[in-house]
Amino acid sequence: MNIFVCIKQVPDTETKVTPNSSGTYIETNSIKWIMNPYDEFAVEQSLLIKAAKPEANVTVIRVGGSKDTEALRTAMAMGADEAILIEASDNLDSYMTAKALKGAIEKTGKKPDLILTGKQAIDDDCLQVPQLLAQMLGLPSVSVVVGFELAGNDLTLRREIEGGTIEIYKLQSPCLVACNKGLNTPRYASLPGIMKAKKKPLTTYKLSDVGVADADMRIKYSAFSLPPEKPAGKKMDAMDAAKQNEVVKKVVGLLRTEAKVI
Repeated sequence: MNIFVCIKQVPDTETKVTPNSSGTYIETNSIKWIMNPYDEFAVEQSLLIKAAKPEANVTVIRVGGSKDTEALRTAMAMGADEAILIEASDNLDSYMTAKALKGAIEKTGKKPDLILTGKQAIDDDCLQVPQLLAQMLGLPSVSVVVGFELAGNDLTLRREIEGGTIEIYKLQSPCLVACNKGLNTPRYASLPGIMKAKKKPLTTYKLSDVGVADADMRIKYSAFSLPPEKPAGKKMDAMDAAKQNEVVKKVVGLLRTEAKVI
């Protein structure tokens, strides 16, 4: 059984992000990178399947800069068998990323029985790559998955939608599943796992190796900027009962004219 897990390396949530000098992306030199949290659920699910099916092979794939392979090494330290890095800039659009992942999967020569991803990346929040990749490969897909059962080639997936309602899908592999928080509890990499990860194969491709060209980019980014500083809060004195009605009217007016929330 061939399982491919697509992961993304994203800035740590505690990292201070600033636009680069050209305004086309963020400044990456001082950023601490981590594995996209939703992708951790995908990696863990692949390892749970591998525990039940020891013959399964888990390959993790990432598209991005080669300066830091921490996310791939972490996945292998958790238990993945091998990794593929597709060298590219970190600001590819969703279409280009999906096409690169497709090309890398096909280049391995392995027919994917299951492709796992996170439901979205926490940096751009596009929620597009899993669906685009499934469409390119001609595979059925289910996203926002919080429940996973596999019996032979039959999958029963529980999908969370708005309001906490759960949808249940039944389908067969090969397919693509985009994982959500609550599906499982990702494990920590053990020290032996970290040592083993250093010896596991890490294959590197360029975009041209997987059939992707600059002309494939559908979206170009510009004018990155930080949000405006929040203005200082306004403090009202409503301790005097005689002034409370006046203060309430003033607060309501500010909420309507400045905050525009009512």
